[in-house]
Amino acid sequence: MNRIQKYILNNLSTLFISIFMPLFAIASVIFSIKLATYTAVIQLSFMDMSKLYLFVLPEILFYTLPISFFIAATLSLFRLSNDNEIVVLFSLGIKPSFIVKTIARPALLLCIILMFNFFIIFPHAKVLSSNFISYKKSEAKFNLSASEFGHSFGDWLLYFGKDNNDGSYSQVFLFNKKDKEEILISANKAEVLNESGVLRLKLSDGEGYSYSKDKFSQINFESMLINSAMKTSLTEYKKPLQFWLSKSDIKKKKRMFITNIILSLFPILSLFLVATIGIVHARNQKSRIYLYLFVGVVLFYGATFGLQKALGFYTIPLIVISWTLLTLSPLQKKYTQ
Repeated sequence: MNRIQKYILNNLSTLFISIFMPLFAIASVIFSIKLATYTAVIQLSFMDMSKLYLFVLPEILFYTLPISFFIAATLSLFRLSNDNEIVVLFSLGIKPSFIVKTIARPALLLCIILMFNFFIIFPHAKVLSSNFISYKKSEAKFNLSASEFGHSFGDWLLYFGKDNNDGSYSQVFLFNKKDKEEILISANKAEVLNESGVLRLKLSDGEGYSYSKDKFSQINFESMLINSAMKTSLTEYKKPLQFWLSKSDIKKKKRMFITNIILSLFPILSLFLVATIGIVHARNQKSRIYLYLFVGVVLFYGATFGLQKALGFYTIPLIVISWTLLTLSPLQKKYTQ
């Protein structure tokens, strides 16, 4: 029995790798195109794009692994059927339940991996990706240069006369107009400081003027720090449970929680369907295996995403019970024991 199980699992693993790699490559290209849209807003280097790809890698694996397993398991049994090896197994008294139990082991392992990916790794990657994008967006606002048009620095209008090409600027002017007061600052030198996503402008050797209807004042300074209202919005995160229980985007997290739990169970829930589609009689049965594979994936994923909007958490037991019964019934009729 151990040799038979090993033989079935070897066929499964070979097909799984050959199916997973193309699906993973296609999903990577799709997500890379999606990530490339950020370049319209912020400047990203090759290393930045690589980091963003690593952040979405758990999501790519989450969607490609269960589908790859379902297709590979079905095709491996279909190949054994076409080679008449399934017929030999049945003639030796081996029942379809033995084949289902053999495939159930890697299916259960994959379900555990998907759950771990969903509950533990995904929150880390999601928060890191969000904070990285926020940081790069704020960093883009720091991309100042000498020009005749000037820049917006929070509530200030900022003008640089000369870029020293060493991170500092000369001939600096700032203007701030309030309801009852206007402020003008000039400095010989300015440096842009980025401290944990907070933008500060360090001015050196300058003068400041404040004037209104009632008074006019002037100050001279050797050094002055001006804080901008622009600040990187970073998500605080310590533990996965904190991510799922936080009130931010609670509706989105609820939908994600429901759908991802069901999708994590897809490998184990699809075992009866795998046996029904994959085990055929090569002579007597005309197989439409690729059509059945497509319909099976569409029905399961469609029901998962569609029902969760109307039923909420009740979608989980409904999908698990109904899918199990729907896929078990044809298998029982096909192979009465």
